Amino acid sequence: MTPAAPNATSSDLAVSAPRVAYDASRFRPTLGDVDLHLFNEGRHLRLWEKLGAHPCRVDGETGTAFAVWAPNAAQVSVIGDFNEWRAGAHPLRRLGGSGVFEGFIPGVGPGALYKYAIDTRRGDLRVKTDPFAAKMEQAPGFASIVQARSDYAWQDGAWLAQRADADPLREPMLVYEVHLGSWMRGPDGEPLGYREIAPRLADHVRRLGFTHVELLPVQEHPFGGSWGYQVGGYFAPTSRYGSPDDFRYFVDVLHQHGIGVLLDWVPAHFPRDDWALRRFDGTACYEHEDPRLGDHPEWGTHIFNYGRHEVRNFLVANALYWIEMFHIDGLRVDAVASMLYLDYGREAGQWVRNRLGGRENLDAVSFLRQLNQAVHSLHPGVVTIAEESTAWPHVTAPIAEGGLGFTFKWNMGWMHDTLDYFRVDPFFRKGAHDKLTFAMMYEYSERFVNPLSHDEVVHLKKSLLEKMPGDVWQKLANLRALIGYSVTRPGKSLFFMGTELGSPHEWNHDVSLEWHLLDDPRRRGLLDYMEALGALYRAQPCFWQADHEPRGFKWIDVADREQSVLSFVRADGSGRPDAHALVILNLRPVPRPGYRLGAPMAGTYQLALNSDEAQFGGSAYPVDSRVTTDNEPWHGYLQSLVVTLPPLGMLVLLPEPGTTPAVDTEPAPTLVKARKTKASKPGTSKPRTTKTKVAKPKAEKPGTTRPGTPRDTGKRGEKA
Repeated sequence: MTPAAPNATSSDLAVSAPRVAYDASRFRPTLGDVDLHLFNEGRHLRLWEKLGAHPCRVDGETGTAFAVWAPNAAQVSVIGDFNEWRAGAHPLRRLGGSGVFEGFIPGVGPGALYKYAIDTRRGDLRVKTDPFAAKMEQAPGFASIVQARSDYAWQDGAWLAQRADADPLREPMLVYEVHLGSWMRGPDGEPLGYREIAPRLADHVRRLGFTHVELLPVQEHPFGGSWGYQVGGYFAPTSRYGSPDDFRYFVDVLHQHGIGVLLDWVPAHFPRDDWALRRFDGTACYEHEDPRLGDHPEWGTHIFNYGRHEVRNFLVANALYWIEMFHIDGLRVDAVASMLYLDYGREAGQWVRNRLGGRENLDAVSFLRQLNQAVHSLHPGVVTIAEESTAWPHVTAPIAEGGLGFTFKWNMGWMHDTLDYFRVDPFFRKGAHDKLTFAMMYEYSERFVNPLSHDEVVHLKKSLLEKMPGDVWQKLANLRALIGYSVTRPGKSLFFMGTELGSPHEWNHDVSLEWHLLDDPRRRGLLDYMEALGALYRAQPCFWQADHEPRGFKWIDVADREQSVLSFVRADGSGRPDAHALVILNLRPVPRPGYRLGAPMAGTYQLALNSDEAQFGGSAYPVDSRVTTDNEPWHGYLQSLVVTLPPLGMLVLLPEPGTTPAVDTEPAPTLVKARKTKASKPGTSKPRTTKTKVAKPKAEKPGTTRPGTPRDTGKRGEKA
């Protein structure tokens, strides 16, 4: 084949004998015996510093050191724009029995394009990108790009210091999930770069009260439609949006705004792209040779061989790389369930039992424990989050107690049950009441995150708004209640970007979010509601400090299915009687005046949040801003209060500061009979209250669609 022209793309490979003899043995090796030993044992925790391409000086000459693991290759050479892509021009030397090929090439510097030409033992030539590439071309080239060691000047020292001292279990965590390519685009529809997005995203999420962003995978991926979940370059931030230092700037800006950065990380599988990891040296190097172990039939991808030391080292080092080199605050580990089970997504005969005769992937279990041990021991305060959808036990339990060692687990059961409930027409919700409450039966079996993620607004599942029943007013009111319930119940919370816009459309990764929707006062009200909710959440430790302990939550009334009302107490676990909040949700489109509620404290409560306020797009149904308990026992407490519940609304009440109430923090003794909650008749119970100035209209009769207030201009059946 004729050598490629100097201006040819990296995909135009020339295969020929070298024009000038190159001998890698002229230079001393850049990997030592200890490096190779640790790597072969799966314990080299800074492996990215040794494998890959590294500009340096060796024996007085400036160039780049290359090293790659290809244990079954006959020969490996480096090809690139510096040798006209000629295979064999720069052969690497094999370092003993380690499987590593290494060599220093003088004159090659940062910015050079390169790949590996691998001669297999069968006589084939395979051309591969570098598994440790720090930067990669965009399609169609897929070449690796030599990168100098970063000299980026980080400004987030204060953030990292407080992260190391913090206990993430007892800190607020409200997560905004982001796909960088479609969060916001330029005037001509072009994606914004890391540096353009950073300040805008930081300001937006901070305003809404979010504590973290979670990025859909930013590791290099050739197919945008995979959203990043089919990774081609595990060590390279995608160059779609800029350089690795541009991504460092992005993280730095978020940290300086007080926002943590979580990263979706994909160790469960990798794509079958022939230029990447697949059969890297002509054999199943990173995957299993047996397709029953190495192929994922549902996704058309390969599964990592977690039993191979070098593969485990590749993945564990990759996780540490993002934490150390890019200051990432946590990893959300994708598709953990598919890793744990050998029969995941397989029919009988398509899988192989483990050595004990079971279906558990014992090598994957060992790998996940090794991962979590490395992350948590080396980087206190960094979290790992499992996307795990089965009943596998002890996902978040300590490794020493037989657990997997994750910090948190996504509560997929809560998500499915809750969305199923909110889809139901309010008239029929009493029959679905248990769907909303069942998750508390297993709430403390793990440490959970309540996710309303990107997966729920794609593939014909409809947007969150369009999952809600009723006309536009009801849809938005339901959505506000859903968001409020997620944030105020136990567990950390996650929302996909655009939730705050109330879009009627599913997410489309090829276009920007529909920011123009904020011109609609109703959508603007939803945004303002999430801002108020986020501020309340961050300001009140009762919503997060004891998230994962039973003392942080107590039902007031779990059983009012007839009226579709749910009420509970959140406490901060400190034992202070006033360090709590009352949360009441009325999930029917009718107001409920005179609703009596047991209270854990005698005294005065003030209204902290009402999702039905006019500024949030609600009906502005009159609700008392202050309410004082009386001595009537209710719901097992010695005192109670009477409130007005707005339609399809959520109220949050806080003990009024400065009061010195008589306290009853425990339910009443058994001699006091708890009564079933009913809406009291107006006038029968009149606790001392301070009323709002809004005139109080008559309550609607059950069955009406929504309160008819002057502020509610939506027509029944109106399109969103």
